[in-house]
Amino acid sequence: MEQEFFAHETAIIDEGCIIGKDTKIWHFSHIMSHCKLGEKCNIGQNVVVSPDVVLGRNVKVQNNVSIYTGVICEDDVFLGPSMVFTNIINPRSNVIRKEHYAKTIVRKGASIGANATIVCGHEIGEFAFIGAGAVVTKNVKPYELIVGNPGRHAGWMSEYGHKLKFDANGLASCPESHENYQLCDGKVSKK
Repeated sequence: MEQEFFAHETAIIDEGCIIGKDTKIWHFSHIMSHCKLGEKCNIGQNVVVSPDVVLGRNVKVQNNVSIYTGVICEDDVFLGPSMVFTNIINPRSNVIRKEHYAKTIVRKGASIGANATIVCGHEIGEFAFIGAGAVVTKNVKPYELIVGNPGRHAGWMSEYGHKLKFDANGLASCPESHENYQLCDGKVSKK
């Protein structure tokens, strides 16, 4: 059976992985056992994908990213260079806590910037935008922009990645797509 994905000759893919059609895995990356990578993913150079991680369709993983067990990324997620997920809330070298790995879910279309850290056990909402270097220590709402350490709310983003400017009626329009958004009771939805 012909392989339907590309893996650079230096990439390591352990047994039991499911890798979707047209996915690309680049130099020195390690896809560990029982991972599921959807179609058209791009796994950059020097990436580690730990056992049982699930990546949806069209997930873009930039160079030097660590995705640890317990992480699920839905479709169209962007993971910036050198960002990292954690999977234990209180790690100690001499205490084995594999049975305590916390689940982290990154919802459809979310972007996580370069060098950001996502502390385990949280959910990143659909189309949320985590700024470069941010440290996420709590759940992130759909379309929410988070920056800083610790991460704090800094606005709302469109699905095209533009900061939304809401008027007095709680309405905003993306300057690129011209799609409309509503802010109501601290939540954003597309109209």
